[in-house]
Amino acid sequence: MNREYSSFRDPSGIVFEENGVIYRQINTIYKPHYDCLTDSGLYKELVKSNLLINHTVVDREGIDGNKYLVICPEKIPFISYPYEWPFDAYKDAALTVLRIQETALTYGMTLKDSSAYNIQFLNGNPVLIDTLSFEIYQENRPWEAYGQFCRHFLAPLLLMACVDVRLGSLMQNYIDGVPLDMADSILKRRGGFFAWQHITLHSRSIAKYENSNFEKKNKSNINIKKSFQVAIVQSLYHTIAKLKFKNDKSEWGDYYQCNNYTESSSVHKENLVKQYLERIGAVSMTWDFGANDGKFSRIALKTSDYTAAFDVDPVALNRNYANVKRAKEKMMPLFLDIANPSPSIGFANKERGSIEQRQRPDVIIMLALLHHLTISNNVPFEMTAQWLASLCKHLIIEFVPKEDSQARRMLATREDIFNNYTINEFEAVFQRYFTICDKQRIAESDRVLYLLRK
Repeated sequence: MNREYSSFRDPSGIVFEENGVIYRQINTIYKPHYDCLTDSGLYKELVKSNLLINHTVVDREGIDGNKYLVICPEKIPFISYPYEWPFDAYKDAALTVLRIQETALTYGMTLKDSSAYNIQFLNGNPVLIDTLSFEIYQENRPWEAYGQFCRHFLAPLLLMACVDVRLGSLMQNYIDGVPLDMADSILKRRGGFFAWQHITLHSRSIAKYENSNFEKKNKSNINIKKSFQVAIVQSLYHTIAKLKFKNDKSEWGDYYQCNNYTESSSVHKENLVKQYLERIGAVSMTWDFGANDGKFSRIALKTSDYTAAFDVDPVALNRNYANVKRAKEKMMPLFLDIANPSPSIGFANKERGSIEQRQRPDVIIMLALLHHLTISNNVPFEMTAQWLASLCKHLIIEFVPKEDSQARRMLATREDIFNNYTINEFEAVFQRYFTICDKQRIAESDRVLYLLRK
């Protein structure tokens, strides 16, 4: 049995894995709250509404002597983190937490935490995966997870919407959410009364009382009626639902409408990718690096159980997410800079894994991206080939020669020091790690599409 490292944060239970199956031990200390969750009907309601992950109780040993019972939750195909989510996915995750909290209050329970890491996506739908996030509601007690909600959801979303959508990446540096005083200093009165109320005033109260014994003396004297809590949750919900990020255009958001492909070459490329994927056959997981709006990721869904569609462009990611959400596709668009992939973070760098630690793909699609990695980021073919070979069994990769207009545009503002950027050198290096199964020149272009096998 392999214990999930981040489980140390919650004394209510332990997540562990055995033979590829995820289990959760519920400790005896959490028994009253778990029984209330199930007996009250809240669990059934949340699962029915696609807000909480489904689970089954299993008859098996736990990981230590604190076991009350063990559950087996539905498995998430690919774990993602908030700093990888498109803006609208992040917003939907926040709204999901608020819907859960409002529903819980009607069943006599409340969320004891509201960590963004407890939300994952299934077929474009955000869902809570932490069954142990609930506790029995105590009359007139404030929502203790409100501060965490502001750090994990409200502050990042306001920063992304009012300042710069790229500020969502702050969540990678602050595992317990964006500090509210930092968010306040960056917002600079943007966000109106709503931001002033939940960020500015909130951060000032934290600064005023963090070094005093105010909380110890006065926490028990704070009385907030349930109806007022519901009103706060509803206010947060309606305001967050209206948030939009300003960047409606970007460099690559309209890539498929503004590139050097003719219609016939575009169709030919699609057909080649489809043929290569059919040759590989059915697989569990495909990654699409540089997925843009998911055009080729969707082709991969024909032969893959799940596709992770990575890109750096916020507009393209948001557009792709909207399509995934609408069609309930087994795919998730995620932010990833291939030159700086998501690292391991948290205590001992083990709480949140890097992309390759979470799950490895059977197939990687990497179209019109190699020249960006090599020319823009000076990454040698050798290092790229070695890394890709450590990840996947099959690789579909496009080589874009220097003569291509997109490559020429990249070289227009810098010295061409890339004497080894040739198709012969590409093949020589990649064949140290892969076998070339097929290669085809894309119609009406000098680009070549390869099917490689490790």
